[in-house]
Amino acid sequence: MDSNNQYSRKKFLRTLGVGSVSAFLGSSVLLTGCSSEEGDSSQMSGETMGTQPDPLHTASVQLYTFRNELNEDIPGTLQRIADLGYKFVETYDFSEEMSYEEVGQMLRDAGLSVSSMHSEIPLGETGERALRRAEAFDNDKVIWHGWPEDERYQTEDGIKELAEIYNEASDFLQSNGLRFGLHNHWWEMRVDENGSYPFETLVNYISDDIFFEIDTYWVKTAGQDPAEIIRKYGDRVEFLHIKDGDAEWSEDLGEGPHDPMVPVGQGTQDFEAIVDACGDSHTWFVVELDESAMDIFQAAGESIDYLIENNMAKADRTTA
Repeated sequence: MDSNNQYSRKKFLRTLGVGSVSAFLGSSVLLTGCSSEEGDSSQMSGETMGTQPDPLHTASVQLYTFRNELNEDIPGTLQRIADLGYKFVETYDFSEEMSYEEVGQMLRDAGLSVSSMHSEIPLGETGERALRRAEAFDNDKVIWHGWPEDERYQTEDGIKELAEIYNEASDFLQSNGLRFGLHNHWWEMRVDENGSYPFETLVNYISDDIFFEIDTYWVKTAGQDPAEIIRKYGDRVEFLHIKDGDAEWSEDLGEGPHDPMVPVGQGTQDFEAIVDACGDSHTWFVVELDESAMDIFQAAGESIDYLIENNMAKADRTTA
């Protein structure tokens, strides 16, 4: 990252929302009107020029990544996130002192839109808050963040009970024009001695209207292949949490701070396989760092750089 805020190559690419210098130089925008005695070069195809199609997927970032900074300065932090090249954020309830309307205006002032909203299970008063938040943030995707681990995931009867709760939450949101999604951690994806895992059982009992936000890091931590999980659940996977690091399993994962994560592309994740598994459906790539040993803005900036420069996701969704 350019600590002197110079207009660097990476910032230039983020601003344009293109995947690489070659893709930019090969675009029809630049070629239009360029000709030679050999013929009009504007007629050359993208395949001939070696360009790549725009990525199907759109980058967002989970605001929990910046929770410490948001505690100190909400508008300044949101502006710095936008300056990194992000146009979308996934929210969580980071301020009890401000109304959703105030937060929504701060997001708009920074040029940020909301891709999705993490929430407690939206029933009762929490459900009413979800409705107010959705209106203030102009977004209809409510995702149960899933923390902390619920012991009911340890038995099929418990999973059935959870499924009933999730179905009720989905019905409530749908009756108000919103949609409900589930985000996983490692315990839902951990395979038992019988070769099954709780999330697989849960899917048998929940409504088909419930979509998934697959956390690729916790899937890998649980010992499974994120790409295989994405393929297995297909079009129901509308969001991914994009994280990188060692993703190593340990029995005490939930007992303290997680190991530091690293910028996307600098750890053990196979993001090419993850992108391939998404197929030809638009998927939200939501960057998140639960913990980071480096400056969090630098880590988040390098993450969106990696996604854009490798043509895995774009910053804007205008062509999705």
